[in-house]
Amino acid sequence: MNEVNKKMSAQNTAGKNAIHNIILEGRKKMSVSGVTDVDRFDENTVLLYTTMGEMTVRGEDLHVNDLSVESGEMNIEGEIRSVVYGDIDRRSPLSFIGKIFR
Repeated sequence: MNEVNKKMSAQNTAGKNAIHNIILEGRKKMSVSGVTDVDRFDENTVLLYTTMGEMTVRGEDLHVNDLSVESGEMNIEGEIRSVVYGDIDRRSPLSFIGKIFR
């Protein structure tokens, strides 16, 4: 098993908080589970962190309708154009010092 598969396997067996799913309905509505933090969002971009790493949603007229920190679930509506995963090891925003040395 390669290193990425080992990390994903460990995360998947870490408990129910490790579950991360996306449901995209017609590119207009997206439900995301396993959300650990939201860095920022505006009408064109939502940058969030999940149990599987950093994730960026891009589109137009995006709105975060529901966000539950306790359950880790989030709903986004708008014209969703792309969903991009970033670094699998980043599950929260960098601190100010971390951003300087990034």
